[in-house]
Amino acid sequence: MRLAEGKQVAAPFSLLPGRMKSHEEKDHLQDGPPKTSRSQARPSPRGADGITTLTDVRRTFCLFVTFDLLFTSLLWIIELNIRDSIWKDLEIEVLQYDISSSFFDIFLLAVFRFFFLQLCYGALHLRHWWAIAVTSLVTTSFLIGKVICNKVLFQNAIGYILPISSFIVAWLETWFLDFKMLPQEAEEERAYLAALGRSCDPGPTLYPRATSDRQFYSPPESLAGSEEEPDEEGHESGPRTEQEKEFVQQGQEAMVLVEQILQQEENWKFNKRSDQGDTVYTLEIPSFGKTFILKALMQCPAELLYQEIILQPEKMVQWNKTISACQILQRVDDNTSVSYDVSSGAAGGIIPPRDFVNVRRVEHRSDRYLSAGMAVVHKARPPHSRFVRGENGPGGFVVLKSSNNPSLCNFIWVLNTDLKGRLPRYLINQSLAATMFEFMNHLRQRVSELQSNL
Repeated sequence: MRLAEGKQVAAPFSLLPGRMKSHEEKDHLQDGPPKTSRSQARPSPRGADGITTLTDVRRTFCLFVTFDLLFTSLLWIIELNIRDSIWKDLEIEVLQYDISSSFFDIFLLAVFRFFFLQLCYGALHLRHWWAIAVTSLVTTSFLIGKVICNKVLFQNAIGYILPISSFIVAWLETWFLDFKMLPQEAEEERAYLAALGRSCDPGPTLYPRATSDRQFYSPPESLAGSEEEPDEEGHESGPRTEQEKEFVQQGQEAMVLVEQILQQEENWKFNKRSDQGDTVYTLEIPSFGKTFILKALMQCPAELLYQEIILQPEKMVQWNKTISACQILQRVDDNTSVSYDVSSGAAGGIIPPRDFVNVRRVEHRSDRYLSAGMAVVHKARPPHSRFVRGENGPGGFVVLKSSNNPSLCNFIWVLNTDLKGRLPRYLINQSLAATMFEFMNHLRQRVSELQSNL
């Protein structure tokens, strides 16, 4: 089913409707004070580099890794002084290196552990065990081979102590990270997110929940491009403040851009396909960059996805492992809200969690449900040093009804995001596609659970 079927082809992205003018242009026309640009309005919590502080337990781990290097260096220096002059033995063990008689390689192992672990867990804030597994495996394998090949191992006590201490310290680092640092940080993360949920009353859901498993509430159908405020009988109440009007306008702009992305399906570029047949495409959008678009066929009614994803996003955290928190900060009108979201880590912990503040607009057409949004600034959630503040461009969820089979629907996720921080672009692109596929796995599992309860 073509997304643009029965619709007029959208104009190029550079020629958006009149209401899509930049804030600077609109402020100039209204002779009002200029507003900050999109990038200026959303600074990262620690500046442009996106660096966050170390937790106490992670700092302790980094100090222990430093101790590993210093302790091994001290033992090696002692070993050099036992037999002869330190400079003569240094020349023999380094310049005339022989694995069977030199302990210089054990010192190099400590240097390797120091730089690799400090880079992964100190600089990159990795939240996964794979890096410590690499250092432990390399250290253990080399030391076993070293002990087998060494000819001077038993000539003095240091011959015993150096390989044994290196082995023990390497595995102590593994134990500390896997049983202390990672669990404690995860517990602190859960406590922090729980505090976030308690700090702001979530209030009622954006729309009333369904009265039964087979009855779903739908918002009134929205007329695209309409600037009129619906009346009380039925529809959204008008925003009261300038800030609320701006939120509504930003939600409408995001909706227009998402619809234009859908209508440009012939320009989507294939990126990846999962084993379940879900496909990720990309599309370059002026001023926003690369946009990822996931398209999937779901074995469920469109109303079910609407209920679980669009209607109550704050409850997705119960089954969607790609996010760790979702909170509605403000309900502007019946179709517009502002939410605070925290993503889970990605790429095996290389990409730490990010937090986002987005405006969301929900609309219902005769053949689809839509939820579109983009990044905004809200006083209730200023940037926090605990997370790097990400910035979402126009994106959202679209659920297309099937005209032939009401038990099927097409699901589309449009994702445009800037994760900030010092992250390679290729790594971000790889992780975003993987995150989208992971989300679909969680979604299918959730749908299967709901359908089994019917």
